[in-house]
Amino acid sequence: MAKAIMIQGTMSNAGKSLVCAGLCRIFKQDGYRVAPFKSQNMALNSFITDEGLEMGRAQAVQAQACGIEPSVRMNPILLKPVTNIGSQVIVNGEVRGNMSAKEYFAIKGSLITDVMCAYRSLAEDHDIIVLEGAGSPAEINLKQEDIVNMGMAKLAKAPVLLVGDIDRGGVFAQLYGTIALLEEEERSIVKAVVINKFRGDASLLAPGLEMLASLTGKPVAGVIPYLPVDIEDEDSLADRLMRKTRGTALDIAVIRLPRISNFTDFAALEATPGVGVRYAGSVRELGSPDMVILPGTKSTISDLKWLRECGLEASVKKLASAGTVVFGVCGGYQMLGSRISDAEGAEGGGEIDGLGLLPVQTVFAAAKRRTRTAAKVLPAEGALGRLTGTELEGYEIHMGQTALAEGAKPLLLLENGVTDGCALGNVYGSYLHGFFDTAACREAVLAALCEKKGVSLVPEAFDLKAYQEEQYDLLARGLRKNLDLKLIYRILEEGV
Repeated sequence: MAKAIMIQGTMSNAGKSLVCAGLCRIFKQDGYRVAPFKSQNMALNSFITDEGLEMGRAQAVQAQACGIEPSVRMNPILLKPVTNIGSQVIVNGEVRGNMSAKEYFAIKGSLITDVMCAYRSLAEDHDIIVLEGAGSPAEINLKQEDIVNMGMAKLAKAPVLLVGDIDRGGVFAQLYGTIALLEEEERSIVKAVVINKFRGDASLLAPGLEMLASLTGKPVAGVIPYLPVDIEDEDSLADRLMRKTRGTALDIAVIRLPRISNFTDFAALEATPGVGVRYAGSVRELGSPDMVILPGTKSTISDLKWLRECGLEASVKKLASAGTVVFGVCGGYQMLGSRISDAEGAEGGGEIDGLGLLPVQTVFAAAKRRTRTAAKVLPAEGALGRLTGTELEGYEIHMGQTALAEGAKPLLLLENGVTDGCALGNVYGSYLHGFFDTAACREAVLAALCEKKGVSLVPEAFDLKAYQEEQYDLLARGLRKNLDLKLIYRILEEGV
C-alpha cells in the first residue's frame, strides 16, 4: 500500500495544486511510482480521459507531472458550478445531475465509499500518493462530513503540509489561525508549514519563521518564491486571466466570460513565441485584436446574457463585420449561432437568440457528450483557409446538440465520420477542445493571421509536450532548492 502525504492550504489559490505537481515530479525523479489524488474538486476546467470520463484538470496536470495517464480515480468527485448556489455533480467521471449546495451536502456522506474505493485502487498501484485539499481546513461551518481536507487526511492516514500564500499578505496569521481553529487530533496531523509565492529576500523572514514555529509547534518546511513556471492553473482565479500582452506580432483576445471553462485550451497559444494572448472582460479591454475567441462556459445562456448586457456582443459583431477572425469553442461556438434552447433545464433552462454569426441552432439535453477524438479540417473559407486538410486531436465535453442550417459548411470531419462545427467567412466554431494544441493546426492558424495582418513570426520550433515537461522539471528544481526535502521524506515515512 502506498505512503501518503497531503497538501492543504490556508485558502483557495494558495498554490496547493502547483506544490502537489512539483512534489509529484520530485518523487517521480527519485524513482517512485507516484500518483495525485483529490477526493472532491470544484472547478470549471476539466479533462476527458481515454475512457471518456470527466475529471478535474488539476489532477490531470499532476498526473502528467508523474509521467502517467490521468484516471478518474485521481478525482472521484468533480463539482462544476452552474449557478452561484448550485453545481453539476460528477462522480467517477459520470454526471449525477445538477444539485444545490444543500442537496449536495445531503448526499455527500454517501460518497465516501466512492472516494475510498478510488483512493485504495490508486494506493495499490503506486508507492506514493500526493493528496490535495480544497479551500481551507479551517472552514468550521463545512467540517461536518468533510471528505476533502482533514476528513480525507484521516481516511488516508496522510500527514499534512499546510501552505500559506504570502503574496496576499497576512501569511503568519493565515497559518497560525488555521492551525488554531483545528481540533487537537487535526493539529497533530499537520506536520509542517510552507510559505508560498514569496518575493524578496527570504532572510528577512527569519524572525517571523522562528516565532511561527514556536507558536504553532510546527517546523517551517520551506519558503517557496514566485517561480517562473508556466503550468496550467486549476480555476478562474488563475493569474493568466488578468494577463496583458504588449509588443507581440499577433494579438489574440479571449473573452473572459463569468463562468469561463477549460481556458487551458489556449495555453499552447500563450506559450508560442511572438503570440500575445489576453483575456478581455469589457469593451475597453477588447480593443481591436487580430482574433477574438469565445471560450467554453458552464452556463452558456447566462454568459451570453452577460455578453449582451456589457456591450461585448455588439463589439464582437462589429469586429466580425470588419473582417476580424472570430473563433468559438464549445459554449462559445453555441453563442455564435442564431438560437439556443434549454427546455430540459440542462444548464438552468431558457431560450435566447445567439450572436447570429453562424447559421446554427443549439438545443440542450440532459445527456453529456464526453469523448476524445481525432479530426480533419474540411475545406475552409476566409482567413483560416490554409487550415484545410489539417489533422488534429482533442476532446468533446458538452450537453448541447447543434444543428447546421441547410447549406451551412461544417468545419471538421471527426474520426467517426460525423462532422463538427461550422465556418462562415471569417467566423468559425467547433465543439473540439484542444483545437490549438496540435502543432500543425496552431501553426496554420497563426500563419494565416500573420498573412492577413502583413506581419511575420520568427520561425521557431515549438513542441508543446517538450515544453510542458520542461516546465515540470523547472518546478521540481524550484521546490528542491527551497523546500526541506529531508524533512518532507521523514514526514512521508513516519505518516500520522
